[in-house]
Amino acid sequence: PLLTSLLDGYNVCIMAYGQTGSGKTHTMMGSQPLEEAAGTRQGIIPKAAAELFRLISEKPADSHTVEVSVTEVYNNEVFDLLATDEAEMSGNGVCVCVRVCVRACVRACGDRPASNACEVMQIIRSVLKLRAHSPTLIHTDSSRSHLIVTLTISSKSPNAVALGETFLHTPVSLTFPQCDFDFHIQPAGCRAVFRTKLQLVDLAGSECVGMSGVSGAALWEVSCINRSLSALSDVLGALAEQRPHIPYRNSKLTHLLQDVIGGDAKLLLMLCVSPTQRFISESLQSLGLGTRARQVQKEPPRAKSNALKERERPSVVLG
Repeated sequence: PLLTSLLDGYNVCIMAYGQTGSGKTHTMMGSQPLEEAAGTRQGIIPKAAAELFRLISEKPADSHTVEVSVTEVYNNEVFDLLATDEAEMSGNGVCVCVRVCVRACVRACGDRPASNACEVMQIIRSVLKLRAHSPTLIHTDSSRSHLIVTLTISSKSPNAVALGETFLHTPVSLTFPQCDFDFHIQPAGCRAVFRTKLQLVDLAGSECVGMSGVSGAALWEVSCINRSLSALSDVLGALAEQRPHIPYRNSKLTHLLQDVIGGDAKLLLMLCVSPTQRFISESLQSLGLGTRARQVQKEPPRAKSNALKERERPSVVLG
């Protein structure tokens, strides 16, 4: 149902939250490539990609396109893992890829088109090695960043687009350098393009510093992780209490996810908890966030029919 909502005009987010070692990455990625189809061993990301392209295949040809971006939020900076410098050389002469920082937290610059679910997974797996990792007391290869896989779906409508009482006869593009985006205004009779986003998020571990047992530079990593997760909790709390101001900009993580958390977007938060007594405090903390998330009550979304889309969205499309 969440993926069907994408084609109906809604942004969707599915994220896994929990301490290191509780199964977040296994939940999101699974343990086998998509083409080896092992059912229960596939994660949310390959399953979602397969289902999305199945839904698209039922639509008219060329009515939908999909672009993939893979970013990580590391030490409160956004890195585009698909925009890499392949010419960078390490000290021993081995060619390595370098993560590219995206200063403007708007959209990734390394979006790549994909025509099927296997291509999506090939793109994702090709850059997973770039994700920040380091050992902790909990896990010898702990992910130290929030991984965000974004599938942007562009849906084309053949209906005419009106601006007030007049119709445009030629396309108009307006660029505003100060805003980091362009306005693309479609003329009447052209196919208006509507974009929706599916963001699949593997959050970094939520354990406290004492449980991680790290020091030095790794201590700063834990601090950034905990502050961004705290910002996520604050956003959910503000939404639950229906405050007039939602603090999305308190963290790069929540700023990047604003479009898929707020408004009429649909969010699924999966809690991953450890079954061992040793981590009971971390599990209770995760369940506490889940309790806060469940308190978020949004008005039932209105059906976004084609006519409604024409009135609400398409005359000005942000690119």
